Amino acid sequence: MDIWDKNFVNTSRGIFEVFIKGEGEPLCVTHLYSEFNETGDYFAESFINRHKVFLVNLREAGNSEKASQPYELSLLESIFDLEAIREALGLNRWGFAGHSTGGMLGLIYGIYFSNSLKFNVIVGGAAREYTTFSPDCIYNQENPNYKRMQDLIEVLKRSDLPSDTRKELNKERTKLSLYSPESYDEFFSLNIQKKMSAIRLNYFSREVQIFDVTRKLKLISTPTLIVCGKYDVQCPIIYSIEMNELIPNSTLIIFNKSNHYPFLEEAERFNKEINTFVTDRIGTTHKYK
Repeated sequence: MDIWDKNFVNTSRGIFEVFIKGEGEPLCVTHLYSEFNETGDYFAESFINRHKVFLVNLREAGNSEKASQPYELSLLESIFDLEAIREALGLNRWGFAGHSTGGMLGLIYGIYFSNSLKFNVIVGGAAREYTTFSPDCIYNQENPNYKRMQDLIEVLKRSDLPSDTRKELNKERTKLSLYSPESYDEFFSLNIQKKMSAIRLNYFSREVQIFDVTRKLKLISTPTLIVCGKYDVQCPIIYSIEMNELIPNSTLIIFNKSNHYPFLEEAERFNKEINTFVTDRIGTTHKYK
């Protein structure tokens, strides 16, 4: 597997670490609290056959700019940073694709800066706090896997964790969100390694408690594709259905044999649906390989 090209983008809001791979129309991919490196990201890899993908380490992630104030780690401030990166790269518009909390970022991006986006792809996301009233969510205390998931997250926040231990705990954590856990090794076969930004995750754990942008979803004007696994235990499917009902120019695709990772669990169909969406809604013709 080819490594991603590491770049540092000097913006009006600081210097950000950005990894680039692929050719074609520009596409921004990021996650709220992941720390990426040259090995890339499974979700981002789904798009490199069609797009020039900019995989962004947000503030306090990897070697990107630090935060001088806690609020700089918020969803909205993160979008301001992405806009500064887009402008520094000299791009009038680009696409955005986000998985999980990356999808939540995509919603904020669409609400405030639809004019900067050619399209928006939201996978396994939600437009409001998704744990309190959802026993099907693994972050709800009534869920049978709640405690184990919390224990794994706390250990994985440690920066001194041996790489082998981190790999095994990540594997266990991810299996909790797969439709077919026994297929883990098949889905995650590439040498992709990433970490969590503990400071970003800790901030999000507080911000998510009051997160609700449902009443502003009508402001999103860019074409939006919403994807969700039928059995998603992180952001249950009801939240994707809700987003589709409230975003004017949106399409919802449900993957019936997927949990939280439809881009791996049903990769062939995912690529086909992305291709159809971008071709039909954006008007380009380059097909996915």
